[in-house]
Amino acid sequence: MLAAALSSGSLRAMVWTAAALGCLHTVLGPDHYLPFVMLARAEKWSRPRTAAVTFLCGLGHVGSSVVIGAALAGMGMAVSGWSGSRWAELHGLRGAIAAWALMGLGAAYGVWGLVRARRGLPHRHPHLHEDGMAHVHEHGHAAEHLHPHRAGGKTWSPWVLFIVFVFGPCESLIPLMLASWAAAGWAGIVLTTAAFSVTTVATIMAVTGLLLVGVGRIPLGPLDRYAHAAAGGSLALCGAAILCLGL
Repeated sequence: MLAAALSSGSLRAMVWTAAALGCLHTVLGPDHYLPFVMLARAEKWSRPRTAAVTFLCGLGHVGSSVVIGAALAGMGMAVSGWSGSRWAELHGLRGAIAAWALMGLGAAYGVWGLVRARRGLPHRHPHLHEDGMAHVHEHGHAAEHLHPHRAGGKTWSPWVLFIVFVFGPCESLIPLMLASWAAAGWAGIVLTTAAFSVTTVATIMAVTGLLLVGVGRIPLGPLDRYAHAAAGGSLALCGAAILCLGL
């Protein structure tokens, strides 16, 4: 069956389509890379850590859809039966949950970032000494601030992102898996999912890395104190874009 599909070109077309869709759906969806860029800049992740987080989140993003698609293929679902099915509706519900989770994470992180930034702003206090001399001095409270997102030097944001990405579905992957199953069985599914997964994860990592290089060259100066707030806002906007625009 595999040899026949390869010789006819149908499976090869599916594999190339899967590879192209993996790259395209990642580039067109800023929620695939913007959260990593903003959080890496705000929390000053190292390059190895950023690469590890993006790789694991990308793997979780693709892997959850692969598991569902393989299960549906094993149950004998045809690609024609996917659209409008209860499984497709549940798949869409996963996307909505991921979008709302991203919005909630972004809103909470953004508010915390604003509070942190405001506490770090220098301000003045008048002081009156016993000898009657008065003076005004300027100081800030940044050093007094505790970091609730840190525990023992570790942050919770990568793990929350991982959970969000696992819930986030790859909409085009499951129909491709079902079509490749019909064309070449499990071998077809393996080839198609491998092509989609490799290009998706590679594109997430590549775009994130390139954007971080560009963002890192932008001097923020005093605005750097608002990096956490900006990161939270970008996460919330990504979630809203998924819900409103279907990105």
